[in-house]
Amino acid sequence: MGIAALALADSRFPGGGHAHSGGVEEAASRGLVNSVADLREFMRGRLFGAGSGQAVFAAAATHAALRGVHTGHWAELDVEFDARTPSPAQREASRAQGKGMLRAGRAAWPSPTLTELVAATPRPHHPIVLGVLAATAGSSPREVALTAGYLAISGPASAGIRLLGLDPFAVNAALVELSAELDEIADEAARLAGTAPAELPAPGAPALDLLAEAHDRHHREEVRLFAS
Repeated sequence: MGIAALALADSRFPGGGHAHSGGVEEAASRGLVNSVADLREFMRGRLFGAGSGQAVFAAAATHAALRGVHTGHWAELDVEFDARTPSPAQREASRAQGKGMLRAGRAAWPSPTLTELVAATPRPHHPIVLGVLAATAGSSPREVALTAGYLAISGPASAGIRLLGLDPFAVNAALVELSAELDEIADEAARLAGTAPAELPAPGAPALDLLAEAHDRHHREEVRLFAS
């Protein structure tokens, strides 16, 4: 894996991902996640739900950026991801993280493709920004799919440690246990990278949508540690 994919997956990359729990904060407040075992199952569900969708769109964005596409393609890709994200709170979280990653990525990997992306959609979704940055830095669709899938579960893993005081060694072991599933998702995302945006898969995760909406509502009523 190239250094770009490693940098983009690093929690120290200043893209704003540390401010999002991926639903863990709301799940913990409801008593749904209390232990490492609970968090492991939460991460597995998130990987096959939100994570697989993000991996597919990140890989598609990388493929498009490497191939060179017209500006309208970026708007289409963004709209299709939007349509596959039924929760308004999830859509806002994705666009907020996309904005943060775009700001940091422009400093590291400036390119005309980023300019075209923003011209087409001023606040692009996170996986699309991720894919364009990865392509600019020379990464492959499979590499960025691995990165997107990893980010979908590493954020919740970190949030579980911060919120519940879980053993960080045990949590990271649980994260590593998902490596085979992550490889499977990355392989499939890479296979679909050249598919037309409207034909990309739409994996559903209704529980995550409900948790995101509840978190957004509660965040307006009280101060919470995470934005989502």
